[in-house]
Amino acid sequence: MEAQFDPNGLPFRPGVGIMLLNPLNRVFVARRIDMPSDAWQMPQGGIDPGETPEQAVMRELMEEVGTDKAAILAESPVWRRYDLPLELIGKLWGGRYRGQSQKWFALRFTGTNADINIATEEPEFLDWKWAALADLPALIVPFKRKLYEELVAEFAPLVEGYTNLQ
Repeated sequence: MEAQFDPNGLPFRPGVGIMLLNPLNRVFVARRIDMPSDAWQMPQGGIDPGETPEQAVMRELMEEVGTDKAAILAESPVWRRYDLPLELIGKLWGGRYRGQSQKWFALRFTGTNADINIATEEPEFLDWKWAALADLPALIVPFKRKLYEELVAEFAPLVEGYTNLQ
């Protein structure tokens, strides 16, 4: 018999998210190895004990994208939450969390595509691309779509006045 999880009794996992913008203001997105699908996502990950969100965002960038060639442009003033679908609770993070509470950052990528290496020590992604900011909500899994819509609205002023090629 499969254990039942009451999501309301579980905490949110503290984490960070990264909107990595290249010089053309396109956003780095990747497809996960552990959930093969057509869904793409921006890099994200947990905050380790004793680590600040700023430290976590740069560590996660290196762990997931294989580069630290980026500068922080903006930090969201709010923590954004998402709930996992019921079928994923208990399968992710040992069933300890109902979802994530994330501090998001917009970063300017200062390297070249050759600096990106998703074949990291513990790879999380199987493919990556640069996407238009407006396309992000349509690329993500449905349970994170509202969060991505909020991020696009919040960080859009960072790309105004720049070319956002399709």
